[in-house]
Amino acid sequence: MLFRETAIRGAYIIEPERHVDHRGFFARVWCKDEFERMGLNSNLRQSNIGFSTRKGTVRGLHLQTGPYAEAKIVRCTRGAIFDVIVDLRRDSTTFKRWFGVELTAENGKLLYVPEGFAQGYMTLEDYTEMNYHTSQYFNSPSASGVRFDDPAFGINWPLPAAVISEQDRNWPLMKSSEDKEK
Repeated sequence: MLFRETAIRGAYIIEPERHVDHRGFFARVWCKDEFERMGLNSNLRQSNIGFSTRKGTVRGLHLQTGPYAEAKIVRCTRGAIFDVIVDLRRDSTTFKRWFGVELTAENGKLLYVPEGFAQGYMTLEDYTEMNYHTSQYFNSPSASGVRFDDPAFGINWPLPAAVISEQDRNWPLMKSSEDKEK
């Protein structure tokens, strides 16, 4: 696996090294030893899939807080997504910066999302499926999110949002969240 750090410290694009022959290819998308050598969280506890029927579907931006903060490894297994992460680590030099990458079944890339980041995606094709692994079990009281269209982040989504849940549409804006903490 090839690990390429993004512009946001701690987040990586991972490209499986494909071994190609007349049958197709074989590649590793997970190796505990390789993740540990890179200093990444290698503790996988849960695997999830998401399927969206319509192009332009937005899911997120989600995270878990406190002792249930989780690292994620995101991969698109059918169709295409624009995956976005936002650094919400208050002590980070890249606090509130976002990074987006196109993950497709064809390009096979994965995105490693460290703890303290919100993550979400927009489908770029109808009938898209994604898969992600997490370092923590889902913990409902720790589940949180930020708005996909929050001006504090200025995310450039590639398409207009066609489908989004009420929960994701109604996460508080970052400024509102910061005001509540004071």
